[in-house]
Amino acid sequence: MDPVRLTLEQLRELRDDVAPLAARRSRASIRRRVTRLKDRAFFVAQCALAAGVAWGLARYVLGHEMPFFAPVAAMVCLGFSFGQRLRRVAEVMVGVAVGVGVGDLFVHFFGTGVWQIIFVVALAMSLAVLLGAGGLMVTQAGIQAAMVTTLLPDPGAGFSRWLDAALGGAVALAAATIAPVAPIRRPRQQATEVLNELASILLETADSLAAHDGDAAKDALRRARASESLLDDLRSAAAEGVAVVRMSPFRRRHKGRVQQIADLVIPLDRAIRNVRVLVRRAAVSIWRDERMPAEYPALLERLADGTRLIAESLFEPNARVAAHRILGELGRRTAEMPTPNSLSAVVVLGQIRSTIVDLVELTGATYDEARALVPLRPDGLDET
Repeated sequence: MDPVRLTLEQLRELRDDVAPLAARRSRASIRRRVTRLKDRAFFVAQCALAAGVAWGLARYVLGHEMPFFAPVAAMVCLGFSFGQRLRRVAEVMVGVAVGVGVGDLFVHFFGTGVWQIIFVVALAMSLAVLLGAGGLMVTQAGIQAAMVTTLLPDPGAGFSRWLDAALGGAVALAAATIAPVAPIRRPRQQATEVLNELASILLETADSLAAHDGDAAKDALRRARASESLLDDLRSAAAEGVAVVRMSPFRRRHKGRVQQIADLVIPLDRAIRNVRVLVRRAAVSIWRDERMPAEYPALLERLADGTRLIAESLFEPNARVAAHRILGELGRRTAEMPTPNSLSAVVVLGQIRSTIVDLVELTGATYDEARALVPLRPDGLDET
C-alpha cells in the first residue's frame, strides 16, 4: 500500500487496527510496572525508614548540623537486594573515608575549582583502586571527594562525615535483620515454575513427535531455549533467600530449606540443558522427515509425569518415593529398548536417560543413587 495514496477510509481502518493493539500493550506495560513496584515496595520502605533514622541519630544524638552522609550511606548499603549487604557496608565506609580524607586535605591546601575537582576525584578513585576496592567503593570514593570539594567545603570535618557514614551503615545492618518471608518462599515457587515449564516442554515435544508436526516442534524448541531465563530467576531468588537467612536472626530456622532449594540450581541447570538438546534433536528429526520409534512420545510423557510430581512436592518423602518409582521404571525401559537406527533417535534416547538422572538428583538423591535407577544398556549407550 502506497502511504501517499492512502484514502481517509484506509486511514480509519489502520487506526481501528492499531488502537486496540496499542491499548493492550499500554495496559500490559502498566501491569508490569505495578507488579515491579509491589515486588520492591519492601525495599523502598526499608530504605526510606533507615535513611530517616540514620539522619535523626546523627543530628540529634551525635549533634551534627548537616549529617548528609548518614542517610546516603544507609540507602546505599541496603540497596535493592538482600545479597552482599555486609560487603556494601564495608565498601561504603572505606570509600567515604578515602573520598572525604582526600577531599578535605585538598580543599585545605588548594581550595575549590574546576581543576581541583578533576584532580581530587581522579586521586580518590585511584587510591581506592590501589586498595583493591570493588566498583562500589571506587565510585563512593570519587563521589564523596567531589561532594566535599564542592557542596561541603569544610576542612577538618572529615571525621564527623566518616562517622555519619559509619552510623548510616550500622543503621542499614540493623534494618537488614528485618526481612519479609517472601524472599524465603520465592526460591521454592520459582523452582516449581521451572519444573512445570520443563514438563510442559516435554509434553509439547511428545505431541510434536506423535503428530510429526514441525511447527509444534519449533514451538517446543523456542520454549526450551527460553527456559534459561527462568533458571536465571531461580538463581537470583535462591541467592536472595540465602542472604536473608544469613543476615536475619529471625529467619535462621529456614536456613536448611532455603539451602536445599539453592542446591537444586546445578542439577536443574543440567536437566534444562539435556532437555534443550533433546527437543532440538526431535525437531531436527521431524524437519528431516525421520521417523522416531513409536515408543518415544510415551517415554517423554512419562518423563513429564515424573517432572510434575517433583514440582508439586519438593523434598516431600512421599513424593521422592513416587518420583523414584516412575523415573526408575522409565530408566529400566530405556535400557531394554532396541538400539535406534537414526542418529536423532539415539541422541533423544541418550538425553532421556541423562535427564532422568538429573531429575532424581532434584529429590535429594546423590549422583550415584540417581545413576543406579538408570541401568546400563547392552549397547553401551550410557551418557548418564
